[in-house]
Amino acid sequence: MLSEETITAIADELVEAGRTRVPIERLTARYPDMNVQDSYRVQDLWRRRSEANGRRLAGRKIGLTSRAMQAAVGITEPDYGIIFDDMVLENGSSIPWDEFTHPRVEVELAFVLGNDIRGPGATIFDVLQATKYVVPALEILDSRIEMDGRTIVDTISDNAAMGAMVVGGNPVDPHDVDLRWISAILYKNQIVEETGVAAGVLNHPAAGVYWLANAIAAHGEGLGAGEIILAGSFTRPLWVQRGDTVAVDYGRLGTITCRFE
Repeated sequence: MLSEETITAIADELVEAGRTRVPIERLTARYPDMNVQDSYRVQDLWRRRSEANGRRLAGRKIGLTSRAMQAAVGITEPDYGIIFDDMVLENGSSIPWDEFTHPRVEVELAFVLGNDIRGPGATIFDVLQATKYVVPALEILDSRIEMDGRTIVDTISDNAAMGAMVVGGNPVDPHDVDLRWISAILYKNQIVEETGVAAGVLNHPAAGVYWLANAIAAHGEGLGAGEIILAGSFTRPLWVQRGDTVAVDYGRLGTITCRFE
């Protein structure tokens, strides 16, 4: 386990990397004994620093829940990170490309909670009962740590690579649609780049939400009413460049678009 001084130093580096958009050297290259517990300590301190600077919690993201994503990054277990209110963007947004270090996009569903969910022992039925509505989302991944050779330790420390998210389309009651069979077509510059079905996320996108509730229960936390929970991607990450237009067609759930300027 890393010392408090080292955890503080890493969190300070990540705050600065977020400001300058210059990624820091991979943590596991510098601290080979760093473990997942250390990573969440870094993330928690980074969160507290961000909140002290005026950022407000909007929700949480779950990452690496699908085989597509795990295969893409060589990691075999989920992780989670924080969503602040300034990370939530409107459908049709023009997004400054240079506000990110290594922007990529993923296709996801967002669960907006009407009631709290607390673990341990939370189930898929708790999630469906607590969810006010489910809405299409596009996550924008970012990296404050260099990409080559990253492990889950690096990714968790980097707030699970959360950059921002675009929310849009048609909100639906989770009881009115078979969430497993929600599908999406991801376009970049009018070309189909990825397709996917939400069952790719742990066989049911709500499964990631109760996994998260149980995971954070070990730290005395729960998921609160009003929070947005990004349930995990069911496509591989897609790199975007300045000038790219991205669109995701969710069928009956509508369409999300954004452009990177």
